[in-house]
Amino acid sequence: MSNQPREQWGSRVGFLFAAIGSAVGLGNIWRFPGEAYNNGGGAFLLPYLIALLTAGLPLLILEYTVGRRYRKSPPAAFRQLAKPAQAIGWWQVFICFVIASYYAVIVAWAVRYTFFSVDRAWGENPAEFFAGDFLQSSDPGAGISSYVGGVFWPLLFVWAIVLVILGLGVRKGIEKANIFFIPLLVLFFVVLVVRAVTLDGAAKGLDALFTPDWGALTDGSVWVAAYGQIFFSLSIGFGIMVTYASYLKRKSDLTGSALVAGFANSSFEILAGIGVFATLGFMAQSSGVGVNEVAESGVGLAFIAFPTVISQMPLGGLFGVLFFLSLAIAGLTSLVSIVEVVISSVRDRTGMRRGPAVAIVGGLVAVVSLAVFPTNAGLNILDACDHFINQYGIALAALVFLVVVGWLLRKLKPLQANADATSAVRLGLWWRICLGVVTPVVLAWMMVDSLRQEFSENYGGMPTSFLVWSGWGIAVGALVLGVLVALIPWRNGPKPEDPVDEEVAEPAVESGKEER
Repeated sequence: MSNQPREQWGSRVGFLFAAIGSAVGLGNIWRFPGEAYNNGGGAFLLPYLIALLTAGLPLLILEYTVGRRYRKSPPAAFRQLAKPAQAIGWWQVFICFVIASYYAVIVAWAVRYTFFSVDRAWGENPAEFFAGDFLQSSDPGAGISSYVGGVFWPLLFVWAIVLVILGLGVRKGIEKANIFFIPLLVLFFVVLVVRAVTLDGAAKGLDALFTPDWGALTDGSVWVAAYGQIFFSLSIGFGIMVTYASYLKRKSDLTGSALVAGFANSSFEILAGIGVFATLGFMAQSSGVGVNEVAESGVGLAFIAFPTVISQMPLGGLFGVLFFLSLAIAGLTSLVSIVEVVISSVRDRTGMRRGPAVAIVGGLVAVVSLAVFPTNAGLNILDACDHFINQYGIALAALVFLVVVGWLLRKLKPLQANADATSAVRLGLWWRICLGVVTPVVLAWMMVDSLRQEFSENYGGMPTSFLVWSGWGIAVGALVLGVLVALIPWRNGPKPEDPVDEEVAEPAVESGKEER
């Protein structure tokens, strides 16, 4: 275990930019608008806000508190809570390993499409260009038979940037990169939104997005979608915020920082929704169809629908460059945070210095990414991995973490005291109720609902044999590897429940009597 001094953020602003950079990612731009449109339009904002207040922010504060208190990455921090709990941390590490390997390739696509936008290289059929000419994608289950140089080289470029940023460290690398990229991202997106809302048909798109369907609020799936969006957009549940908070100073304000990061993330999501649906409204009017016929989300929105719009609109090339640069920047800042979880965890476990850890551990993630995803099977593997590692990795790991911390170890009250000791906004009983009851119940229901759909039909109509290894196998493998690594004995380092060097005076709730 590492005995090196813990790196720290240079300032609270630097930490906030990094936390916002991690949260604001691809899901904000291409997932939120589609979720809102399909789940009640403007009415969706109500369950979304409730989900943010009862699940997103409470869990974000909990992860900040665990990271700041124990000053370790997830496995080592959870080991301080209880030795067996480190398995949850290693599970999250392997989840991050998988996500980083495929997340990087989407950033690489955005980089390549930035240049495609200049001369509309996708031609008259963006869908055929994306899957055929660009990705050379094969049918699901066909296996890897060729590499795609047009994806490999931008992906190599993306990994070079990520590893350089991580190699420079927390203060000189991650913090400075986010302080540069996040204002740039906001500037680009504000310009995009201003242009989008001035297009013919923009009002049609915004009406489709924001006109409330209040009847949708009686549908349980709408509430599940709202909670799911919060979990998948705030970078909670897979160790990122525990890791980032471990670099905070001892007396940092945790609840205030969580409120700023949480609401900044949600504000960007709403801004993205305005920009996306204003643009889709223009596309619908140009094509003489309803918005429902052009509404897309995910990969289809970014790399098929938007290129179609760019080809039709005035100054479309400039719009395309700004859009895909924004997508690349949002993805890059999130990717840095995901890989940092893996690197920090290995460093805490082995005592390895940052330079060698970035080269070896980060390099290994990059090699896996470069070996699998710039291939003719890359798109299908990515789709399956993303679905299963999100549904049965991130969400399930968050559920297990809350059950262990809140129900088995009964640590919510002492952790609340730790957060309250240095925070401007004090937590009340609501925080423990949300984390002990509301969030676990919602996550459990999400698992049940997802499994029900999984067994009713194969995801994406893909062959069962393909999903077994590229979906279920990846999700289960992350869990199994996490448990196996946790079984390897620690030769040195503090034992669970050893005193933690805290400068913060904490109330007596840390005593064994209170915890019993």
